Amino acid sequence: MTDRIAIIDFETTGMSPAHGARAAEVGIVVIEGGRMVDSFQSLMNAGQRMPWNITQLTGISDAMLQAAPPADTVMRQAAAFVGNTPMVAHNASFDRKFWVDELQRADCDASQPFACTVLLSRRLYPQAPSHSLGRIVRFLDLPPADKAHRALADAEMTAHLLLRMHSDLQTRWHIPQPRYGLLQMIQSSQRQHVPALLQRTSTEQTQPELPGIAH
Repeated sequence: MTDRIAIIDFETTGMSPAHGARAAEVGIVVIEGGRMVDSFQSLMNAGQRMPWNITQLTGISDAMLQAAPPADTVMRQAAAFVGNTPMVAHNASFDRKFWVDELQRADCDASQPFACTVLLSRRLYPQAPSHSLGRIVRFLDLPPADKAHRALADAEMTAHLLLRMHSDLQTRWHIPQPRYGLLQMIQSSQRQHVPALLQRTSTEQTQPELPGIAH
């Protein structure tokens, strides 16, 4: 992946900011030039208790949150780390809601575009039995997380998934330069239209340039 892309994952106190949930941990991995080049991770104290069932899932306790830096401080750091880099998340509709909500609380801009590896995996790997992060990673034989359901570990798994998608677009679909804009086009296309989109993109990128005609 030649584009610089930031892959994000949140652990949270609930399912939606609209229902009062807040972020408890953020993990971000930056990929560029086909590899992971940087990362950011922090717990954050948003003044909420961690529900028992989420502590059981993530291992994040109330004591850990109470010792963490304030949420607005962490989010300002995260915003500075990402800048205007395009973003990717697994189930981006979930993570984007928390990204926007927490940045608004911190008086920061949240204008970065998002692509979703759930939508992408459904279109690129329709044969997979499941498109949840852990199961699609196992299906594609990608590196598993050291600590599943922790923000940085899940962001790293998503990064491996995105890099695999990039590799498959190059080798299977013969697209030399799969750019971020193509990801957005794939995820917004109906599944049955994706092969035609990829074939068209391959043709556009690989056809020889005719003399005297600028592309």
